[in-house]
Amino acid sequence: MEERQAAIAVSAANPPSADATQTRILDAADELILRRGVHGVTIAELARRAGHSRPTIYRSWSDADDVVRAALLRRVAGIVAQFPRPSRSRAELVDDVLRFSTLFRSDPVYGRLLEEEPEAFTRYTLQRVGSSQRLILAWLADAIAVAQGYGDVRRDDPAEMAVMLLLLAQSAVLSHGTVSDLVSESAWERELRAALDGLLRA
Repeated sequence: MEERQAAIAVSAANPPSADATQTRILDAADELILRRGVHGVTIAELARRAGHSRPTIYRSWSDADDVVRAALLRRVAGIVAQFPRPSRSRAELVDDVLRFSTLFRSDPVYGRLLEEEPEAFTRYTLQRVGSSQRLILAWLADAIAVAQGYGDVRRDDPAEMAVMLLLLAQSAVLSHGTVSDLVSESAWERELRAALDGLLRA
């Protein structure tokens, strides 16, 4: 199980299909999202900023929306890759989910979507279970399974528990800005920690 967790992290950090050309195009997508939002990502602008032709982009992606999704997946993969070692207890698992949430919120691209384009964030992350969510779910399920072996995480289906863990953390992250005037940062983290711990408790 620990080997599988490490494999997930390595795969996330090194997508097999990412070559130098695709990396430049995804870098251009990141820049456009930061400057103009997701609606500013067009094939013409991607080609201009990346220094490649439109047909080159279309060889890898069907449209600009497809490029945006790939760029967001790459950023999630980079965050997941920062957790190569599986949690060994409920406390460690909760710490990891909270740290993931912090890294996610502080990511420049996702941070911009959360603050300035919440409708785009919802469309790309909540309306369907896409590649980014499946990557997170695989990481969470493996982490839960490892922690179960140490006895203080309840022994239900790790994949099902991962779904609820993701929903809980995702909802808290999405609503963070909305409730920032009602609850302090420390209180937000304390209450989220309690909710995550309660979900996992044996």
